[in-house]
Amino acid sequence: MKKVGSPFVAVIFLCSFITANSPLKGVWEYRGGLFNGKLDTVSTSYRLQRTYDQLHYQALVIEKGEKSFIYEKGDYKLNADTCFETQTYCSQPSKLLGKTVKYTYTVSNDTLKLLARLPNGNKVEDHWVKVK
Repeated sequence: MKKVGSPFVAVIFLCSFITANSPLKGVWEYRGGLFNGKLDTVSTSYRLQRTYDQLHYQALVIEKGEKSFIYEKGDYKLNADTCFETQTYCSQPSKLLGKTVKYTYTVSNDTLKLLARLPNGNKVEDHWVKVK
């Protein structure tokens, strides 16, 4: 019994390091939202997409006839219904670079909602639809 118990304990120990897939994992496209209580509509001249892997995100601008480019990327961590995003790159000057923003998030069917009060006091609610 002692020989069977040791490998079993080792497997249980190693499995404790496996993390569940992130509910954000995939490609999401911006579908509008609210900015300080005012409707923020989707652009008709370009699309915004975010790709999340297990630990990182990157955001693209996709414009017809142009090469897509990364406008932002960073790291994120989930804790219950909270997403902590830390921007590590931005193609434009950003006051969020290196800062962690706390979002409350929900995923319902194919829609991701991110709600936050940014460090400058602005209140945002972004809606994203999963495309991959």
